[in-house]
Amino acid sequence: MASSSSYNSPCAACKFLRRKCLPGCIFAPYFPPEEPQKFANVHKIFGASNVTKLLNELLPHQREDAVNSLAYEAEARVRDPVYGCVGAISFLQRQVQRLQKELDSANADLLRYAYNDISPSSLTHVPPGITASTIQPHTQRQFNARIGNEASGFYRQSPTTFSFPYSLPWTDTSSEDINEGGGGGNL
Repeated sequence: MASSSSYNSPCAACKFLRRKCLPGCIFAPYFPPEEPQKFANVHKIFGASNVTKLLNELLPHQREDAVNSLAYEAEARVRDPVYGCVGAISFLQRQVQRLQKELDSANADLLRYAYNDISPSSLTHVPPGITASTIQPHTQRQFNARIGNEASGFYRQSPTTFSFPYSLPWTDTSSEDINEGGGGGNL
């Protein structure tokens, strides 16, 4: 990144701090004059002196990543002063858990449908009589695989095994609701 002082315009940091932007300014490559809010947030959360010390301790090729991380955390702290980016991470983790449970449920429905245990119209919930002991014998099923197109295809003699590499949702013993818990900020 080119220094903004070559354009006779101070970088966002020097402009915010009301000082002259010198050619060797450590902030100039990372806080261009077009992004004044970026430095304002970083300064508000971390302070210009601390950012200067941090950047001076890092190797030049590491500084841009450090500034991007500081800017992200500072913006998250401005939006959510209590949780910051941890609130965003927590929200995304809960979303992943919820989607994993939905995926497990859909795969279980597909598995039961493939074994004709239930009719296709009632695929939304696990029937009350189904337990882990009734499903476990059915975790693998062998199918003959057809190879080739319709006209010249043939059936492979060795069967193909069909199984899921993770546990089914009704075998999960945790009763934790993923919608409960802390870490939810306004995002």
